[in-house]
Amino acid sequence: MSKLEQILVLEPPVDLKFKGPFTDVVTTNLKLTNPSDRKVCFKVKTTAPRRYCVRPNSGMIEPGSNIIVSVMLQPFDYDPNEKSKHKFMVQTIFASPHVTDMEAVWKDAKPDDLMDSKLRCIFELPSENDKVNDIESSKATPVINASKQDGSSLPKPTSMSLDDTEMRKLMEECKRLQSDVMKLSDENRQLKDEGLRMRKAPRSDNMVTNTGGLMGRDSSSSLPSLLVVIAAIFIGFFLGKFIL
Repeated sequence: MSKLEQILVLEPPVDLKFKGPFTDVVTTNLKLTNPSDRKVCFKVKTTAPRRYCVRPNSGMIEPGSNIIVSVMLQPFDYDPNEKSKHKFMVQTIFASPHVTDMEAVWKDAKPDDLMDSKLRCIFELPSENDKVNDIESSKATPVINASKQDGSSLPKPTSMSLDDTEMRKLMEECKRLQSDVMKLSDENRQLKDEGLRMRKAPRSDNMVTNTGGLMGRDSSSSLPSLLVVIAAIFIGFFLGKFIL
């Protein structure tokens, strides 16, 4: 057992495992725990620095504390012959209680004060069953998306349109109503002209008869106006039904 293992606990203790495929960044965590009553400075080194990004790659651990080191394997083409070249080493040294400059600590350190522990890198490739499942899931996803797109492209249901016979009937009805409105308008105008002429004519001796006649004409003149309003309502109803 090394001196490092006596004062610093590593999790995992021996191996760093990376699970493929390695087409994207693969991250594994290394937990460093300091169970001692002294400060410990550490450095994380690797034999393949271009393949990995380590954060943090150095620092200080307080007594009774721990720190998580993230080891990120960059995308690469896996080569079984290369895996033996990937190794890590955690180097540590005790620090004085009032230390502030870690670079000075490492610079002034003696070889006997340095403690280290080596870690192997293990690459786990997905099994054939996992590959088949991934392929099937990737194929199923476009099918689901395509079905969603097809469903969204379907036309929305619309209200039942009128057939040709009903449309012709509506057109004829509208034309008839328009003709009636024109006739009623002409009659209303003629009645108004006649009323004006009657008012301008000399009054007869019988005022009661004259007044009654005028009232009868006024009431008869108001009747066509009412018919015009009713006809306009019917025209608006049929036109609205035809347009919608």
